Amino acid sequence: MKGKVDDTVANELNKVLRCEALKDKIVTAEEAASWIEDGMSLGLSGFTLSGDAKAVPLALAERGKTEDFKVNVFTGASMGPNVDELMANADVINLRVPYQGNPAMRGKINSGDSFYIDQHLSHTAEWIRQGVIGPVDYAIIEAAAITEEGYIIPTGSVGNSPIFVQEAKHVIIELNVNAPMEFEGLHDIYIPDAQNQRKEIPVYSATDKIGTPGIKVDPEKVVGIVLTEQGDIPSPIVPPDEETQEIANNLLNFFRDEIKLGRMDETLMPLQSGVGSVANAVLDGMRTSEFKDIEVYSEVLQDAIFDLIDDGVVKFASATSLTLSKKRLDSFKDDISKYRDKLVFRPQEISNHPEVIRRLGIISFNTALELDIYGNVNSTHVSGTRMMNGIGGSGDFARNARIAIFVTKSYAKGGDVSSIVPFSSHVDHTEHDVDVIVTEQGYADLRGLAPRQKAELLIENCAHPDFKEELRDYYNRAVEQVGGQTPHILEEALSWHVNLAKNKTMHKTVEAQK
Repeated sequence: MKGKVDDTVANELNKVLRCEALKDKIVTAEEAASWIEDGMSLGLSGFTLSGDAKAVPLALAERGKTEDFKVNVFTGASMGPNVDELMANADVINLRVPYQGNPAMRGKINSGDSFYIDQHLSHTAEWIRQGVIGPVDYAIIEAAAITEEGYIIPTGSVGNSPIFVQEAKHVIIELNVNAPMEFEGLHDIYIPDAQNQRKEIPVYSATDKIGTPGIKVDPEKVVGIVLTEQGDIPSPIVPPDEETQEIANNLLNFFRDEIKLGRMDETLMPLQSGVGSVANAVLDGMRTSEFKDIEVYSEVLQDAIFDLIDDGVVKFASATSLTLSKKRLDSFKDDISKYRDKLVFRPQEISNHPEVIRRLGIISFNTALELDIYGNVNSTHVSGTRMMNGIGGSGDFARNARIAIFVTKSYAKGGDVSSIVPFSSHVDHTEHDVDVIVTEQGYADLRGLAPRQKAELLIENCAHPDFKEELRDYYNRAVEQVGGQTPHILEEALSWHVNLAKNKTMHKTVEAQK
């Protein structure tokens, strides 16, 4: 072994590093980072703060303090601070793909210091496979173990790691000696064949396992193994409040109405939930509901999913990643064994694959930043210009789900901002992909409605009372003055956003008084 390892550590190491061909490849993070050159592209493990590469990115950030270089960073989704904060602050990221959620990274993107491709999470693997982005010079992958057969056992996420390992020129493995050994057996690694040679993805239930327990790696590709012990960063999940509880209640009422109409029974259909405190609160609201024996086929498992498993509401959950609060992260390491027969983690191109989503009849609910009166949803851009986080997997699910639901509070900024506006300042999900809107005011089922019908229902059921009359006034005047299938007064369509920029409020009365 290249690094110095004492006897006690060596004995423990043999339990997790079981591939004989790789035991002489241990190096420091600094040495591994020294191999990476300006302009290279890195494929990093990690998805929503879980299972992310940590040591080598930290070493790269340190290099960036004294050296002038930039790299392209491909991941599964958002990363911990060693990548999206420290590397961003060191100004060593040229291009970031496909999702981020860190204020420092967001600042570099919005200032133009780093480029960013906001991409559907199921698409990144295809782009890499096709050579649209890349090539990947180094895959840097966190592992809980490396098996005798040369399989990398991921930790708390799979993400895009399989395609990075398959397509990269070189592989660096961050072997996390503190990761629970119980991760082994929780993963199902399946990589589709190339397009035009591909058969169906044989997932017919959330419980199906169709691949291998780890990521197969060619030992010749592995140029270094870095020993780490740093845990994942907890997710900053805010506890449910009165309004998110109302959102949950309204969503549950929608489910009840679907059952009354004979479209579902109490087991519903497999659920997908987006990331964030609102979505987590909505799930938390199901804990005391009548719904039982639910399957989850999602991209991320938050705290509420484990609470629902504990309460007997969810019987099985499939995803590509965890994103847990500190309390759940700490307890998960201790009691992971009790969830072993109730969880599976897949590559994100499988967890988010349109074919599987359509086949299973997923009910998806994701968070909207804003939406307009016709149901077009903005998930990503503040005032149409400044990137927040990214579209993530919401588009993968919304376009292909049995029911595509978007949830949001009806207002923001203490009541100065309406989440429902005449015209969205940016559109990530068009009205054609949006079925149901839920706010704390109520829900609007937009299926089977024409645009004018959608507008009237959204304003009536979902808008905050303080903005209803202004929305009705805009809509009625648009119908009278302009008409058409989707009436808009173009001179006013974005005026709410203009007024917000000028006067710190969307209420037009302030502008009228100027």
